[in-house]
Amino acid sequence: MSETYHLAIDLGASSGRAILATFNGDRIEMKELSRFRYPIMHKDGHQFWDLPVIYNYVESAIDKALAVTKERDTVLSSIGIDSWGCDVAYFTKDGRQIGLPYAYRDPHTDDAIERFSKKMSLEEVYKRTGIQLMTFNTLFQLDTIKPKADKILWIPDALAYMLTGNAVMEYTVATTSQMVNAETADLDEVLLEKIGLRRDQFGTMVQPGHLVGEYRGIPVYSVAGHDTGSAVIGIPASGDDFAFLSCGTWSLMGVELPHALITEKTREHNFSNEGGLNFSSRFLKNICGMWLFEQSRLEFENAPEDTGELVSLCEKSDCDSIINPDDPRFAHPESMTAAIREYCEETGQRVPETPADYVRVIFRSLAKRYGEVMDYLKNVCGKDIKCLHVIGGGSQNAYLMQYTADELGMDVVAGPSESTALGNLLVQVAACGLTPWDNLRNISKNSTNTITYKPCLIRK
Repeated sequence: MSETYHLAIDLGASSGRAILATFNGDRIEMKELSRFRYPIMHKDGHQFWDLPVIYNYVESAIDKALAVTKERDTVLSSIGIDSWGCDVAYFTKDGRQIGLPYAYRDPHTDDAIERFSKKMSLEEVYKRTGIQLMTFNTLFQLDTIKPKADKILWIPDALAYMLTGNAVMEYTVATTSQMVNAETADLDEVLLEKIGLRRDQFGTMVQPGHLVGEYRGIPVYSVAGHDTGSAVIGIPASGDDFAFLSCGTWSLMGVELPHALITEKTREHNFSNEGGLNFSSRFLKNICGMWLFEQSRLEFENAPEDTGELVSLCEKSDCDSIINPDDPRFAHPESMTAAIREYCEETGQRVPETPADYVRVIFRSLAKRYGEVMDYLKNVCGKDIKCLHVIGGGSQNAYLMQYTADELGMDVVAGPSESTALGNLLVQVAACGLTPWDNLRNISKNSTNTITYKPCLIRK
């Protein structure tokens, strides 16, 4: 078959990328077309996303993609958008945006879970949704904000709406809200009633691969709108005896299951059942990831600016202190290094002093936490897990990968780092009818390279 061209818009928690890809029937080749930043806006003591600015970047990326395809005398076959979860945008009936979307790190929901628990028991919330309790889940955001809007759309759906004029609610990103009933696979009417909203304020529920509409004659498809959902689709795995770790600002560890797993034990360990292809479940747990490193490096003095050189400082420290990455103090501190020092002081451990100390403490602590969560995962799902596939930017961190292999006592298969964009594109080529849905992982294996880290230490 002749090559086809597809555009993936991949939006992260501070920057986005446009990836123009070609598909020849067997493999996908990706090329970064543009990269753009949209830092969280701080206004009136709150944090927001500047959605109009993000939309302008999306339009500009489409313009660049069309210029490339025109130059090559071909066409752009499709567009797909993925982003972070939970945050939503608000619109009037005639499509005008209302205000700016709150950013999930805004502290306005700090006590939201406690407040909502007075309306419904948290056990009942989990039983209905199977989603991990986190303060920034959309359920608690909407209960706090109490928006007056005709349309409420998650970020990738909002951008698709702005492109096409059609409002949908893509399943994978919607499930991050803690508002989707795990049995009906639609918004839970009881939860909607508790927060004073109606079902008709949201889009029609759709699966990845749904044709939302067109923009300048180009089909715009719903992909797995939640970036982790797209990343998991992009894993170049064989069989199903693996766990996955999406390693970025957040780390998410889990397994794929055909249906949601909701028990008292999964609730106790705060596991989520986020949506996957064909209403499957990404059974996972959120872990504070490279956020610790990203925020700490902003405070380092006399440290390498190059990420690779900074990461390699692990070798120059013997600081063995361990922190709990999920301790609430690390969520949005004024100073991350001060928060780490405070934790070490309170727990009677050596206090890190140099950038090398901080880097070593952070990566060893993350690996330790991954080991704990893997134990929980095996215990609650009963699945025979033989290796861990790590995807996302953190998969390029050789020190963290080796620490993790040692801690887990199993092979860690690292890569691809661009799994989210790849998963986005895989859904597009399937939606275009260019390959069967059950062939996506074969295409992924043909399109990527991985590195396997063997455990060097026997786990005690």
